[in-house]
Amino acid sequence: MQSFLSPTQHADLYDAENTWTAAEDFFLAFANEQPASRVLDLGCGTGRLTVALAGAGHTVTGLDPHPGSLDAARAKPGADAVHWIDGTSAALPEEAAFDTVIMSSHVAQAIADERDWAETLRDVRGALVPGGRLVFDSRDPQARAWERWTPANTRSHLTLPDGTALQLWIDAAEREKGLVGITEHRFLADGNREFEDALLAFRSESALRRDLAAAGFTVGRVLGGWAGQPVGEGDGELIFVAHA
Repeated sequence: MQSFLSPTQHADLYDAENTWTAAEDFFLAFANEQPASRVLDLGCGTGRLTVALAGAGHTVTGLDPHPGSLDAARAKPGADAVHWIDGTSAALPEEAAFDTVIMSSHVAQAIADERDWAETLRDVRGALVPGGRLVFDSRDPQARAWERWTPANTRSHLTLPDGTALQLWIDAAEREKGLVGITEHRFLADGNREFEDALLAFRSESALRRDLAAAGFTVGRVLGGWAGQPVGEGDGELIFVAHA
């Protein structure tokens, strides 16, 4: 379907839907355990966390495959302190260049193809110093979050910075085991409508442990929530901390 929102409006919508939460507090605090370190924010989106990492004194690289998102990131205050890369993990340096790699906002689930996921982990492993840290979040399939992603539960109204008003909602369906298709519907005040489809991978804890081991990582800990809860007792998350 034709898109009626401009790239700038799409970036503004992303920022309106994805505000700072306990997840960003967690990732920032995790990075700060090693002050003034070299940090890669893989799948940085519009740079909300990326710029905060740089502001905390780290040497930060933000990588994302969507040019519109990076354009919005580069326009944020403090963005000049970040090195931005337009691309996927294949664009990372082959030598060990980072102390910490962060994949937040469930970026790991957006890499739905298993071959791409394996290549991403191998690329990250190659870009980390020995003992370097990888931290990422992935929704626990045991919590079946997609069953709550219905129009009734997700309907909201937003107004973008340029005054554009829209109503949006999400529906989701499990296409096959471990893969969930989601559609975000957008109804603009002028009567135009558009939608955006995405496919998310819901990998189990055991599958993620296997994938990390195959890429050369050692899993340090797995959490179920942003306050450090065990898996199954937190926020329906699988928060992995692994070491190269």
